[in-house]
Amino acid sequence: MDNLFNRKISKKDLEDFEMIGDGKDGEIYKVADDKVLKYFFKEETHQRELEAMKIGQTSDIMPRLYEFGDNYIVMEFVQGISLARHMKRHGYIDEEMTEKILFVLEEFKRLGFTRWDTEIRHMLMDENGEFKVIDHKRAFTSKSPVPTKLLKGMKKFGLTGEFLENVKNLNPELYDAWKKHK
Repeated sequence: MDNLFNRKISKKDLEDFEMIGDGKDGEIYKVADDKVLKYFFKEETHQRELEAMKIGQTSDIMPRLYEFGDNYIVMEFVQGISLARHMKRHGYIDEEMTEKILFVLEEFKRLGFTRWDTEIRHMLMDENGEFKVIDHKRAFTSKSPVPTKLLKGMKKFGLTGEFLENVKNLNPELYDAWKKHK
């Protein structure tokens, strides 16, 4: 791995890069056409996300991990839009997209994550309509067999019923387990 930085970086090291996102845990900088750097404010958050990213490298739903240091991770830049933006823009969620979302949730289980959930803003759809999921700091610290955050996000756009109807058609057992969480 060709390291861009030392093991630990400061905000000064990032001055030449464009910040493309930020949150309570850190900031995202575009460091190449196909790579972003996530700079973490807390070591604990960095360690939890890095653990999930490393384990997730066997799955297509995870951005590729290129390098990391003590307080940063360099990963694939996912060109696309979030599920939240898609739902806001188009106002629907069809069966094909539901099937892809269910695949993502199954991948979380396969990878051994205890949190089988994500927020709709963390599901990024690439140009082929495939999902990559970002922000995995709670992959092993939260336990949620029902995707309550996902359903809550869909409710915001009035699409929970439509999504659950698709789930019912695709996987009736899953629907039965989730329907009370509308």
